[in-house]
Amino acid sequence: MPNALLVYPETPPSYWGANFALDLLGIKAAFPPLGLLTVAAMFPPDYDLRVVNMNVTPLEESDLEWADLVFTSTMIVQGESLQTVIGRCNRAGVPVVAGGPYPTSFHDEIQGVDHFVLDEVEETFGDFMRDLESGRANAIYREPRKPDVMRTPVPRFDLIDMKNYHSMCVQFSRGCPFDCEFCDITKLYGRVARTKSPDQMVDEFEALYRLGWRGRLFLVDDNFIGNKRAAMKLLRVIAEWQQARGYPFSLFTEASMNLARMDELMDVMVEAGFNSVFVGIETPNPKALLKMKKPQNVDKRDKNYLLNSVRTIHRKGMQVMGGFILGLDEDDEDVFDLQIEFIQEAGIPMALIGLLSALKGTDLYRRLQSENRLLEVSIGTTSTALNFVPEMDPEVLIEGYRRVTASVYDPTLENYFERCLTFFEHLKPVPHLHKPQSKIALYANMMGLRRQLSAKQVPAYMRFITHVSKDHPRMLPEAIRLAALGYHFDKVTRQQMAIHDFKVFLEAEAEIFRKNSSSSVQEVEELGARRQQLFMRAQARNQLIPEDFRYHGDGIESALESFRSSVNAQAEHFTRSAAV
Repeated sequence: MPNALLVYPETPPSYWGANFALDLLGIKAAFPPLGLLTVAAMFPPDYDLRVVNMNVTPLEESDLEWADLVFTSTMIVQGESLQTVIGRCNRAGVPVVAGGPYPTSFHDEIQGVDHFVLDEVEETFGDFMRDLESGRANAIYREPRKPDVMRTPVPRFDLIDMKNYHSMCVQFSRGCPFDCEFCDITKLYGRVARTKSPDQMVDEFEALYRLGWRGRLFLVDDNFIGNKRAAMKLLRVIAEWQQARGYPFSLFTEASMNLARMDELMDVMVEAGFNSVFVGIETPNPKALLKMKKPQNVDKRDKNYLLNSVRTIHRKGMQVMGGFILGLDEDDEDVFDLQIEFIQEAGIPMALIGLLSALKGTDLYRRLQSENRLLEVSIGTTSTALNFVPEMDPEVLIEGYRRVTASVYDPTLENYFERCLTFFEHLKPVPHLHKPQSKIALYANMMGLRRQLSAKQVPAYMRFITHVSKDHPRMLPEAIRLAALGYHFDKVTRQQMAIHDFKVFLEAEAEIFRKNSSSSVQEVEELGARRQQLFMRAQARNQLIPEDFRYHGDGIESALESFRSSVNAQAEHFTRSAAV
């Protein structure tokens, strides 16, 4: 029986991943690798399968010794980790099969892979496996059309230990009717939303239920309402399933902002057990929204359309998690304050803020390429990396981004808890979405989190809990959950700043060394001593970065190596010049 090892590479810490909050609960990862678990269900029955999610457990040498083949699925942010996995497989002599969004867009830049199975694989995976077993597998397999997702099997949830995860995942649809300039979803999955049948989704819900899962369930659709009619049909079935079992799953998903105009659909979402939805808000600047081809976020008759839409969704009983982008064309320096003001006024606790990236294959990428504005910079792991020339001065943009995140997630969390209270003031409490907890459990959770917060954060936290206990007592369990997320958001913000500041420090020190070395004649011994002092300062600064802020692909070691090489090259150049 052949052994197939399904490996999911490491994902860098992010606002979305809730890494630091999960640490408090002893949970290893936010979500399981749904793509790999779905592919696992497509294997011939004679294969022995093992899943290694490197965000949960390390990839051991014993795993590679066991494996006859290694299959991977990755997103762009996992690119650095994927290369490490490929290198280990190559050294171990284990063939590598790669698929997923990152290889689909960047396979021509990835070395060491034996076979690429790209795009959506429902209709190609069987062909690949038959070719593999007959010894004539091709290097690349592409899907010439968008497959029928009604052929997609129930994922092999039995291959993972659910205790390691905060939420399970299922997928209802692929594709999005909107074609935002910066987004690669329509390029990967098309503009026609293809959906599974309600019976398929019930089968997936049942599979999780039988395996004992109770809790959060993420419908990972890029736009759950891309096919409104199909979504409504599914929701009625899921609502009945949930009601019959006492709502074992707490549902959340992603949707476009026009959800706020779908009154009946939102009501049925709440009835089915949805308590939150992620929406790409991007920016309160309508000119930038229209430039990026996002008309669904603009209403010329309502200058407060985005704010009113968020309030509408809150009043239905669902929390809005918002995505925001800085660096858009048509943005000026006023956008930083506008972003902060909007996020605070709208009461969006979970505001995911990022710099714009030009993803390969998108309309934005092609436009910037035609304008000669693309840069040869890797994306996906460093929060302040720009792979294009923005209209705004890059230094102003990066500093503005840092100011926005530092304000939205300020060290005291005052602004964060203020947003949480604003959210509660506008939220319609729905009994089946907010189940009560015992006073003992609430107190234990509340005090356990208090011990983790910094001395600066405790006063705002205790005022927040007191306020919620008095005015929104039903929401106290949710308040504690949001407070734990605030702890995570603050740490991610400080992590990003620490790594960015360290790299800026190295660049500045290298430049000072270069200028001083070329400005006057010095003894070689003095130069050597100064170089050694510089390396010691850099190492001391490096040691100030907390260990839990470091991750695979953070760029710290490569920045140090580049710094040392630059300084050594300058010293050698000056030494040769002095000798002459």
